[in-house]
Amino acid sequence: MVLEQKRVVIVGGGFAGMSAARGLRSASVRITVIDRQNHHLFQPLLYQVATAGLSPAEITAPIRSILAKQQNADVIMGEVIGVDTGKREVLLADRSVPYDYLMLATGATDSYFGHPEWERYAPGIKSIADATAIRRDILLAFEAAEIETDNGKRAALLTFVLVGGGPTGVEMAGAIAELAHRALASDFRHINPKLTRIVLVEAGPRILSSFPPDLSQKAHRMLEKMGVEVRINTLVEAIDSDGVVAAGARVYAKTVIWTAGVAASPAGKWLGTQVDRGGRVLVEPDLTVPGRPEIFVLGDTMSLVQNGMPLPGVAPVAMQQGRYAAAAVISRLRGGPPPPPFVYNDKGNLATVGRAFAILDAHGVKLSGLTAWVGWLLIHIVYLIGFRNRVVVLFQWAWAYITYQRGARLITFSGGNDYCKTMDSKVDSQSRRSDDLS
Repeated sequence: MVLEQKRVVIVGGGFAGMSAARGLRSASVRITVIDRQNHHLFQPLLYQVATAGLSPAEITAPIRSILAKQQNADVIMGEVIGVDTGKREVLLADRSVPYDYLMLATGATDSYFGHPEWERYAPGIKSIADATAIRRDILLAFEAAEIETDNGKRAALLTFVLVGGGPTGVEMAGAIAELAHRALASDFRHINPKLTRIVLVEAGPRILSSFPPDLSQKAHRMLEKMGVEVRINTLVEAIDSDGVVAAGARVYAKTVIWTAGVAASPAGKWLGTQVDRGGRVLVEPDLTVPGRPEIFVLGDTMSLVQNGMPLPGVAPVAMQQGRYAAAAVISRLRGGPPPPPFVYNDKGNLATVGRAFAILDAHGVKLSGLTAWVGWLLIHIVYLIGFRNRVVVLFQWAWAYITYQRGARLITFSGGNDYCKTMDSKVDSQSRRSDDLS
């Protein structure tokens, strides 16, 4: 008599979900991966798509392609709307998917700290769609400035504000500075892109707070050397179509990018379990939901304290948790003992600050400058999925390093009239406040 294979449903095709699926490749289970996108995204490099350094295809890979040779895995492209823990079913709009084991790795969204109205004016960067939209806004700002004759309006079009001084904000600020001051420097006839103003706003006492203070300070100085205005201890009070109000002062800007807080997906609501202030599910040491040992919650979706601090929402945590959950399921299927509690092996922290400069903190080793930057490049190349992506990205970075050029400076629209509408909206919104700028 052949025993029926256990069904493992993985919701989310990110780092945690893919690591879990691959960890189960030799297990006698039937895996179903559900994601509302058809691709796995290398999220740490999204900012490079947003600043025209890479194209979307270079940091993504189709989930079906990744799992093509894994015969025990199926893929469903669809959006999960809930979980019926009683029936052990994952609910989609048009169907339900039964499970014996469930792994929720649904990621995070932007948190606007009680001001959801800010999202309209300060988009975050969590997906390819977000990144390409921000790229369009950045490039359109230069195009609009090129045809603008009013100095005040032109200055606002050439001002970019980033809210949040974590790794994404710092890397975005440096990338925009390089784009404006180098790649676009000679492309326009009526504006000087080198006069572009980039403002990085951080509410805390320093940027990159997860790094040691001395490395944080080095990154701060490097950004200022690149022409970025770094404002620490500065709380954003308002964001609207004219820019931001921070620490009581108005900064007129047509492009504001949100790189601050994040909130978890609605997985906690689906499960009806306890969550932290950010909506992340409070899990047991083995990453399961209290009272539900068949449900694992992974990556940005979960909250687990180790060494007195919550685990950070970074790719290495998610990948290690995916592998751990897969091993735990295999152990149960074999009737083995429960696995020891999950322990994150922190291999270090990296952030890049523009061309040939990064900071690294790993097991007491602190590096900055070119050496750390080379390490950053190598690590990101290694973790990219797919040989083609690794080769293309390495070539693009080498080309950009030698020539200062960016090959993905495309402005795309969904309709034939969107160009005029977008350009008009940028200029018209400036006209509404012409008295303030004249």
